[in-house]
Amino acid sequence: MRFLGGRGVRLELVAGLGIALAMPALAVTAQHVRGLATQTTLAAETHDQAGRTRAAVTVAVAGVDGLPATGTVAIRDNGRDVAGAVLNAQGQANLLLDLPGGDHQLRAVYNGDATHQASVSSLTGLHALVSTGTPDFQISIAPATLSLTAGQSSTIIATITPVNADALQAQGPMFVTLSCSGNPDQSYCIFTPENVEILPNAVSSVTSSMVFQTQAATQSTAFRTPATPRHASPIAWAFLLPGVLCLAGTSWKTHRRWLSRLSLMTLVGLVTMLGATGCNPLYYYQHHGPLPSPATPPGTYVVKISAQSTNGITAITHSTTLALTVQ
Repeated sequence: MRFLGGRGVRLELVAGLGIALAMPALAVTAQHVRGLATQTTLAAETHDQAGRTRAAVTVAVAGVDGLPATGTVAIRDNGRDVAGAVLNAQGQANLLLDLPGGDHQLRAVYNGDATHQASVSSLTGLHALVSTGTPDFQISIAPATLSLTAGQSSTIIATITPVNADALQAQGPMFVTLSCSGNPDQSYCIFTPENVEILPNAVSSVTSSMVFQTQAATQSTAFRTPATPRHASPIAWAFLLPGVLCLAGTSWKTHRRWLSRLSLMTLVGLVTMLGATGCNPLYYYQHHGPLPSPATPPGTYVVKISAQSTNGITAITHSTTLALTVQ
C-alpha cells in the first residue's frame, strides 16, 4: 500500500500527463493526414439555340479554412460522368455542356488533392429542349477525370447517344468520327473504333474505347554491333591524305591528268570514310542506340474529346473534356 501510494502514484501521474500532452499533437497529425474538408458547389444556366440546349456550368471548391482548393472535378448527369474540368487558382472551373432533350440532374464531384478531401455538390435540376426533325447526337466520357504516372495508360469509354435518329431514314446511317486534342507532349490517344455508326431509328447509344497513353523517360543505351572486317583507322587517313596531296602537288605540271584522277579517288575515299564514321546517322544509331526520349511533362491538363459528323450539308460537331493529371 505504501508503494502504490508513493512512487507508483507519481509514475501514473507522469504517464497520464504525457498522454494528455500528446493527444492534441496526435489530433493535429490525424487531421493533416485526412486533409481539410471541402465544400463543392455547382451552378448552371441554360441557353436554347437552334433547337439545342447548352448549359454554362460553374463549379467552385473551397476548404473549411475558406481557401480555394486545387485539382480536378467530374460533372455527372443523372449519375453518369459526362465531362471533366480543372480548378483554377480561385478554386473554380467553367465549362459548357450540350444537353440532350429532357430532364437532367447535374452534380460536381471533387476528387481532392494532397491537402483537401473529396466532396460532392448538391444536385442541380435542368430541362433541355426536345428537338425534332434534325438527326443529331451527344457525346459523353467515363471516367471524366484521369490521374496517371508518366509511362502509364488508361482506357476511357466515349459514348455517342443518338438524337432524332428516326430522321435518318431518308439519308441512311450517320457516321461519327472521334478525336482528341490538347493532350500534353509525349502522349497520345487511340480510339477503337475511331468511327461509330448511328443507324436509322436507333435508340441505343454506341461506344468507343479510347486508350490514353503517356510516356516515361528513356535513356540511350549503346548497342553492340557484330564484328566487322577492320578498316584503316581514320587517324591513318589523317596522315596519309596530306602526304599524298603533297606528293601529287610536285607533279602538277608534268602529270596533270594523273593528278586529276588521284584527286577524284581521294574525294571518293574521304566521302566513304565519313559515311562509315560518326557523321553517318546509321553509324551513330548502331554504336550509341536511339536518342533518349523525354517523359510526358507532369501537370494538369484539359483534353478535348470531339465527335464530328455531317448530314450531307453541314458538319455536326460536339465535344466534351477530360481532366488529366500527369504525375
